[in-house]
Amino acid sequence: MKKIALTSLLAVFAASSAMAANVIDGNPLYMPEQGHFYSVTDLSSHSGKQDIKSWALDEEFGYGVMKNLAVNVRAGLDEEHSFDDYGWKDFGLKATFRALDLGDFKFDVYGAYDVEDGLAYHYKDLNKTKWFEKDLTKYTWTAGIRSGYTMCAFTLAGRVEFMYVNTESFNWNHNGEQYLLVGLDGQYVINDDFNLVATVEYTGELDKTDLEGETVKNAGTWMGEFGVNYNIDETKYVGLYVNGSLNHQGGNNHDDWKADQGFGFGAKFGIDF
Repeated sequence: MKKIALTSLLAVFAASSAMAANVIDGNPLYMPEQGHFYSVTDLSSHSGKQDIKSWALDEEFGYGVMKNLAVNVRAGLDEEHSFDDYGWKDFGLKATFRALDLGDFKFDVYGAYDVEDGLAYHYKDLNKTKWFEKDLTKYTWTAGIRSGYTMCAFTLAGRVEFMYVNTESFNWNHNGEQYLLVGLDGQYVINDDFNLVATVEYTGELDKTDLEGETVKNAGTWMGEFGVNYNIDETKYVGLYVNGSLNHQGGNNHDDWKADQGFGFGAKFGIDF
């Protein structure tokens, strides 16, 4: 009898460990286990125009190098007017180190490097593709921290990021732009199948002039996003989301705000393997 009970208990622990090893469901504190890969594919658009004529496809692919270290690459494509104009819009690398893992409380430090806009774009009017367009391509270095806590069905995570942007990869002069991002991410688990996620973040530009030397008018942006995720199983999920933003236009009293016309929307598919 004792043997049966012990065997059953070990089986339960083994099953629980197997399920917990690679759970991916949109949780803001998700990090792949050592030796696990993950992928999150995001298809999105925006209703800001009368007709929806542009779509973006983003892919994030990562790997758990160690128990507390993960790396990922990110790439994005976009198109307009039924692929009359289309291009490879960005590419990024990121490393995340879990400095503290106290069960329900976690603290991460991360760094990223991104190449954005103008990497390779085909213009219908020009009937040609331009690579690394000098006037459009931007290089961004990011350093950030993230911490969060899980409480029964709720998970809350805050993050702070500093970003440096310039038109040359290793140009550290004063002509670059500096940004500070502060964000709060949350998840509420309804049941084993469904969970809700939400994000609120503010990105503020720290410089008075932009890369072209002109006075910064959009000094900051509030962004909010809400989504619903469905867990196919412990290793796969799909989600739908909507988002919108509010831009700070500056002004003499720094109180001129304007909401973006329309809203963004999209769908995600995530898998851990």
